[in-house]
Amino acid sequence: MQLFLKRSILLLITPFMFGQTMEEVNPPENIKSIIFKGENDDQFPVVQIGESIFLEFDDLLANEQDYYYKIIHCDYDWKPSRLLKSQYLKGIDNQRILDYENSYTTLQPYSNYKLTIPNENVGVKVSGNFILEVYNSGNDLQFSRKFVVYKDLVTVSGVIKRSRDFTFLNEKQVVQFNLNPGSFKLVNPKNEVKVAILQNYHWPTALFNIAPQFTMGTELVYKYDQETAFFGGNEYLNFDTKDLRVSSSEISHIEIGDLYQHYLFPDTFRADKPYTYYPDINGDFVVRALQGDDSSREAEYTEVHFSVPYNPVVGLDNVYIYGKFNNYALTPENKMAYNEDNGMMEGILKLKQGFYNYKYVVERDDETVDLNPISGNFHVTENTYLILVYYRNFGDIFDSIIGVGSTNSQNISN
Repeated sequence: MQLFLKRSILLLITPFMFGQTMEEVNPPENIKSIIFKGENDDQFPVVQIGESIFLEFDDLLANEQDYYYKIIHCDYDWKPSRLLKSQYLKGIDNQRILDYENSYTTLQPYSNYKLTIPNENVGVKVSGNFILEVYNSGNDLQFSRKFVVYKDLVTVSGVIKRSRDFTFLNEKQVVQFNLNPGSFKLVNPKNEVKVAILQNYHWPTALFNIAPQFTMGTELVYKYDQETAFFGGNEYLNFDTKDLRVSSSEISHIEIGDLYQHYLFPDTFRADKPYTYYPDINGDFVVRALQGDDSSREAEYTEVHFSVPYNPVVGLDNVYIYGKFNNYALTPENKMAYNEDNGMMEGILKLKQGFYNYKYVVERDDETVDLNPISGNFHVTENTYLILVYYRNFGDIFDSIIGVGSTNSQNISN
């Protein structure tokens, strides 16, 4: 099983709470379809200094509310750094988001907002971890998202290995990598350098505080087995609603009421079945619509109906529909309910037209989240791994990021 602790989310977080770890805050029900990406279209922005990041979201209230954004610099542990805003920002944040339009000819009205950073008002000066916060006109925090800015100063090369632990031989993937500083001088690398390893850009299961196993000249070598192992999981399930009126291999039938109703074929428990490969986008989603020229404001919102058979594996615990569409949060909206008449766990989500990845996860009584009891764990699953290299020299007051590496389990070896 793959477990992680469910982190409590504060409704209000202030950057002056030094020592408080900054968690991503999820939005109220009226804000949907938050897309936050860099130029490489990753699930969250990982950009070099000077590159652009893009935010887009919808407000279903459709009343052209004013929204403002703030940027907070954080250290390796996602606690606010000691830098002043003038030390990490060019210009001034707390600006209003000016780029917004109302939806056009949609059953569900909404206002679509867009923001690009850097812009004429603000940019970032330094590398490191950042939090982007969005507030309404009453200065109430609506949501926040993490992003990463780096300098390309060191080289990171990684490979994915099959676990050597016989217990998890068919379930886990191990990330092994080397860090080559090149001309960048590391005096005391074990104290100056820290790394974070993410599977599919998923912060809740990220690994931290992994020291180099040994050095070869100036190169740092991380060839652990258990310390850098991740459960492989399974490929995400998917569906596509880009054409409102056409069923597909995932959609059994469509009904029309106040909104379009898309009923997916029932899913199954895959943990006890052989692994089957089919391409996914590792939990992400893409807004797209065949009708209209601008999906941002012409795509419809539809109600998508999910179902999976009840299984004793679930017990009396809670089952959730899980994906980037709501930033992997467990909320009342994506919680499934048991239908006594047909023995199915069922859920309905209001989602913008597009291509979506999803899976089912279980929240246990102790508030841990079991990611794969329904989908299973397989060592051959395709996963992307991101390696972030943090640096703090003696006397520095913040953690910078000096390199980023990426590797994929498609080339897994023994």
